[in-house]
Amino acid sequence: MVIELGRPGVDGLDEAVGALREWQHDGAPMQLHPGDLGWFWRYGAEATAAAVRTWSRNGRILAVGLLDSPDLLRMTFAPDVHQDEELAGRVVEDVRDPERGVLVAGEVYVEAPRTAVVQDLLAGAGWDTDDPWTPLRRDLAEPVEDPGVRVEVVGPERAPVRAAVQRASFSGSTFTVERWHAMAGGTPYADARCLVAHDEQDHAVAAVTVWSAGPGRPGLIEPMGVHSDHRGHGYGKAVTIAAAAALRDLGSSSALVCTPSSNVGAVATYESAGFRALPEVRDRRRDA
Repeated sequence: MVIELGRPGVDGLDEAVGALREWQHDGAPMQLHPGDLGWFWRYGAEATAAAVRTWSRNGRILAVGLLDSPDLLRMTFAPDVHQDEELAGRVVEDVRDPERGVLVAGEVYVEAPRTAVVQDLLAGAGWDTDDPWTPLRRDLAEPVEDPGVRVEVVGPERAPVRAAVQRASFSGSTFTVERWHAMAGGTPYADARCLVAHDEQDHAVAAVTVWSAGPGRPGLIEPMGVHSDHRGHGYGKAVTIAAAAALRDLGSSSALVCTPSSNVGAVATYESAGFRALPEVRDRRRDA
């Protein structure tokens, strides 16, 4: 059957999110998660739809990609087609040709599961590897310890606090109250929570958003940040522990997060919160 490259549109986003949910399982390599689409949803449903690509055969979605930027495609595949060379070949054709409407010309990147055959085909087409990232995982079979700080679950009335901590945690962040509401209105947020941690003076010191993919499946932390005025006091560890507890309450089997390997402080923070580092992953890069 012919493989079709698709743009789902706003009406088709639920189907793409549903496919991503089904593909999450413990033991899978780090891959695109419904929470990644959920976090992108802060730009609105139309922008999210414009950034999503699907590859289908006979009406079934086999791969989903998210254009995190015009030069970066993050994608994953249904578990039974990781070694489907016909599908991988079509993906490679589509990402190589700017006229296909996936990636732009020049230097571009593709993030795909390290076990997928598309990695080999991209390498054979001359795509190099980029800087390493470290995925980390925490099993949630057992109860999670107390984080040691007050943590609130953010609702609409506390969105300004959540947005302010985000901006104070990441230089150049454009997260606003309006973008929180756009994100919270997206389909993936039905199984998500925003948390804000407070110090003893009740200052908001750290924040995190967690995304469940449904009971018995891995959940995702994206993003986690500590206010720039309150670093060095263990609040990153505390809010990450709270994130793991929230995902367990949502029924997640494990908690996942991924950070650049060069960010040794972030890796250490996640490990201190009970996460175990997995083998590094690298995007594929086509030089200009």
